[in-house]
Amino acid sequence: MSSMRILHLAAGNLFGGVETMLLTLAGQGGLRPEMAAAFGVCFEARLSSELRRAGVPVLCLGGARAAKPWTIWRARRKLREFLEKLRCRLVICHSAWPHAVFGPVIRKAGIPLVTWLHDPARGIHWVERWARRTPPDFVICNSHFTAGTVKNLFPEARFEVVYCPVAAMEFPFQERSQVRAELNTPESAVVLIQVSRLERWKGHLLHLEALGKLRQVSGWAAWFVGGAQRPAEVRYLDELKQRADQLNIAERVRFLGQRADVPRLLAAADIHCQPNTGPEPFGITFVEALQAGLPVVTTAQGGALEILDDSCGILTPPGDAESLAMSLRELIERRDLRSRLGRAGPARASALCDPRRQMSRLHSLCEQVQQTRMAA
Repeated sequence: MSSMRILHLAAGNLFGGVETMLLTLAGQGGLRPEMAAAFGVCFEARLSSELRRAGVPVLCLGGARAAKPWTIWRARRKLREFLEKLRCRLVICHSAWPHAVFGPVIRKAGIPLVTWLHDPARGIHWVERWARRTPPDFVICNSHFTAGTVKNLFPEARFEVVYCPVAAMEFPFQERSQVRAELNTPESAVVLIQVSRLERWKGHLLHLEALGKLRQVSGWAAWFVGGAQRPAEVRYLDELKQRADQLNIAERVRFLGQRADVPRLLAAADIHCQPNTGPEPFGITFVEALQAGLPVVTTAQGGALEILDDSCGILTPPGDAESLAMSLRELIERRDLRSRLGRAGPARASALCDPRRQMSRLHSLCEQVQQTRMAA
C-alpha cells in the first residue's frame, strides 16, 4: 500500500472525547506507518501540548474567530504554507468548525477533503451553514446515530461509520486503596464515577437527583471527574455543588476537576454512570469504562445504544431519576451483578474500538477517497 501524509484539523481549545481520539490517532500511528499523521489546531492548549509529547508534527494556526476575519485569513495562510511544506495527500477536518474555516483552502489546493462528524448535524447553526458551502469528498461518522444526520449538513455526501479507535489503557488496580485514601473515600464503599466534560446534557444533575433518592442507602460514594473549561461551566459546577448540598449528599460526593489520571480513578471505582439528558454522539468514556471492567449505566439514547447492551451495562429511560436510582441501587447492593456486567466490558470495548482494526478501516477509506478524487 502507498504511503500518505494525512493532516488532521481541529479547533483544539477544549479537551474531551474528540481530542482523546486525536491523541489515539497520534499514539497508534505505528499500527499503520504508511498513514503518517500531522495535526493542525487553532489554539495552543492541552491538546497541542499532548500531541507534541506524542512526537507528531503540530502546527498552531492561530486563534481563528469568525468575528475577526483577519484571524481567519491569517490561519488560512498558515495552512496553505503547511500543506505545501508537508505535501499532505488528504485532510480530515474534525467537526464543522475546522471544515468551515479551512475547507476552501483545502479544496483550492486540490487535496481530498474529508470531514469527520463527531456531533449530530442539525444543519441550522451558522457554523453548519458556513461549512455547507464547501462540500467534502467524504464524511466519516463516529456512530450510526450521527450518520443519520449527515444529510442535514451535506445532502449529497458519501459517508461511512468508523467507531473511534480507543487505545487499551493500563489500569493500576493495585492502587485502589491508595486512590481511595487520597480522595477520603472508604475502602468498603461502592464508588460511582462519572468522567465527562461539564456540559449540562451530560446528566450530572440527573445523576445527583438519583443519588439523592439513595441517601438512605449506605455504603456508596460518588466521584465526578471533569473540570470547567468555559465560564458557563464554572457556573454549572457551582450549581452542581449547591444541588448536592440541597439533597444532603454533599459529604458522599467528590468533584475532582480535570484529572490526568483517569485510568487510575476508573481502576478504583465500581460503577460508571453518565445519565445523559441529550443523546451522546458516541461515547468514548463508556468504552474506557468498559475497558476498566466497570458496569456502565446511562440513558437509552444516541450512540450509547450502539456501545452498550445488557451484557455489560444498564440503559434507563432518559430523564427518569426514579428509574436511574433503582438501577443504581441494584448495582450498589448486588456485587454479583456488578461483577457479571464488568467481566463482559473489555471484550465489548475491543470488539467496537480496537485501534488496529479501526486504524485499518480508516486507512482503507482514505485510500478510496484519494483514488476516487484522482479518477474524477
